[in-house]
Amino acid sequence: MKVTDQMQALAETGLGADDRARFWRAERYGGLECLAARFVSHRYAPHTHDTYVVGAIVAGCETFMLCGERCYAVPGDLCFVHPGDVHDGEPHGGHYAYRMSYPDAGLMRDIASGLTGRRETEMPYFPEKIVRDPDGAARFVDAHCALGSADTLAADERFVAALTVILQRHARLGAPARLGTEPGPVSRAVDYLDGHYADDVDLATLAGVAGLSRFHLIRAFRKETGLTPHAWLTDRRIRAARPLLTAGRTPGEVALECGFADQSHLTRAFKARVGVTPGRFRDASLGIAGRHAA
Repeated sequence: MKVTDQMQALAETGLGADDRARFWRAERYGGLECLAARFVSHRYAPHTHDTYVVGAIVAGCETFMLCGERCYAVPGDLCFVHPGDVHDGEPHGGHYAYRMSYPDAGLMRDIASGLTGRRETEMPYFPEKIVRDPDGAARFVDAHCALGSADTLAADERFVAALTVILQRHARLGAPARLGTEPGPVSRAVDYLDGHYADDVDLATLAGVAGLSRFHLIRAFRKETGLTPHAWLTDRRIRAARPLLTAGRTPGEVALECGFADQSHLTRAFKARVGVTPGRFRDASLGIAGRHAA
């Protein structure tokens, strides 16, 4: 049986009363499927995917047959399934919870190309079906959680960085490329962020402006500026917020105008960089003493 959509695999046997599953797509990665689930009674029928399966166990134990071999995965483990490989899945010892992604071959080759510095035509290969990597699993879970957030560039950086670490550690690839200076491409990326700091910028668009792969851009940007693209963008937004607050605009108004998700997002970023909340900064600028703290 071939399944091209993870929701089809779930629908084949249905979910029990104690099973929980949330499915969504990250459209900017070609409709990347993502699943966060906790299964007590659900058992997958044997199936395949056109995509990779890359994920991490966060609780309990999952057992599955993959290419004729019985596997067991627990928290701190990363799991890999190649396109076309037959597999199933069920709880072992009561329940399991996991976070899974289903990246297509093009995305995996793109990240591998950024890592090796050459155009990869072969599909990355994971020699082990399960690897013990608590750090890599934690990075993946953090990135997976961020994919649904409103801060697109931050989520993209985490996701690409997590897949890069996973590929570098556990896939068969060539030696990583040496990182040279990229002042021209980084300058173009900086100029774009400077002109679009209030927008929801995604990493693919920024990489296209720079003319670099997403992975290469993050590395080169950090080397040239000392910050990742997202950190630079946040800093630029704070620089835009300061004169608006000084002019008496409210933190809520400034947050929306400068590209923050909401006032609390502005407050966290502002205090981390300025040392006081936007409200206190505004009041001090206007000569208002001790009015509020937000």
